[in-house]
Amino acid sequence: MENYEIVVIGGGPAGLAAAIAAKQNGMEKVLILERDRELGGILNQCIHNGFGLHTFKEELTGPEYAERFIHLAQQAGVEYRLNTMVMDISPDKKITALNRAEGLLEIQAEAVILAMGCRERSRGALNIPGYRPAGIFSAGTAQRLVNMEGYLPGREVVILGSGDIGLIMARRMTLEGANVKVVAELMPYSGGLKRNIVQCLDDFDIPLKLSHTVIDIKGKERVEGVTLAQVDEKGRPVPGTEEEYSCDTLLLSVGLIPENELSREMGVELNPVTSGPQVNESLETSVDGVFACGNVLHVHDLVDFVSEEAEAAGRHAADYIRKKRKDQTEVKRTEALSEIEQVPLLTGAGVRYTVPSFIRPEQMEDSLKVRFRVGKVYRNCYVNVYFNEEQIIHKKRPYAAPGEMEELTLKKEQLTEFPGLKKITISMEEA
Repeated sequence: MENYEIVVIGGGPAGLAAAIAAKQNGMEKVLILERDRELGGILNQCIHNGFGLHTFKEELTGPEYAERFIHLAQQAGVEYRLNTMVMDISPDKKITALNRAEGLLEIQAEAVILAMGCRERSRGALNIPGYRPAGIFSAGTAQRLVNMEGYLPGREVVILGSGDIGLIMARRMTLEGANVKVVAELMPYSGGLKRNIVQCLDDFDIPLKLSHTVIDIKGKERVEGVTLAQVDEKGRPVPGTEEEYSCDTLLLSVGLIPENELSREMGVELNPVTSGPQVNESLETSVDGVFACGNVLHVHDLVDFVSEEAEAAGRHAADYIRKKRKDQTEVKRTEALSEIEQVPLLTGAGVRYTVPSFIRPEQMEDSLKVRFRVGKVYRNCYVNVYFNEEQIIHKKRPYAAPGEMEELTLKKEQLTEFPGLKKITISMEEA
């Protein structure tokens, strides 16, 4: 049995930032477990620029951004194991992992940080009729084939879904010589950043069809074409709106799902909207001493926000260990925490979810950044925050969209000085 103070599951941007922060906050033994052959996670295949504007105040590619954090982790003395698959995490933070070099590993941690990232939704989740011909890829798989393996998946391309990966791959495939005929999106708005719509579609004259979906795939051995149709407000195809597109490749960019199989097995309570853990102001899950950050918690739009959130998780995990050591017994700590009142963060009109889900005013730092996503496109709107039924914040926003994360800051003094605070509600209001 090996013993570490903090074990981070995942060596992508979230895991690296969390491990570095833990080291910087006094932890001696910090270990990253990464299943891939190298650190950096998904950033290694994101060779486009646009990363690091918030974190480093300059524009970097994905591999450049990852390399900076890898270098910082190595400088800080963070230990890591590659090609290592975590099989199980027990509620008392005993980790079972496996790799070829060492076989089965058992590691005891004082605190665990979940940073496993997310995966793409598959075509099977969409129930598209037709055969299963070659030429159907997730956008992320196509990105890896083009950017890392040197293969071009196809020449005539249709993309279903306008998430950021799909938008970026529309541009990437075009630059590699493919003909991207159309990007279809089921929703009446794009799921990607506005800048990606402009830079990846508008600049290359690639049409974006909102409220459209694929209703048929033609071809048995290889994709030969797809049928698009407009959908109504309930997502059902509208008869008579069918359009045929000949193509040899269909890329799917239909959403991301946090990788929470390990979380679920160890008893972490998950948010049904995000499919990520429910966390408090310290990014601690419902399992004592287990923290979550990055895309395993909720899907982010910018990696800079992933790093910022992960740094907070690493800092809070280090604080957790220090406080735990001050307590004479685990029972004493558990009793003390059970007496601290948690205030739920509730979603009002137009808000899909918030992170965190709960706040313990006594435990929070002087200020807390709350991130949330809206359910539709808003223009000239207001963000409202209510303490119980009293409006505390009424802030104007020129624009808000589901594809872009929103945030606001709550001050500790606002919460501690409000008498009888039982709930906090965040909602959107049309101007």
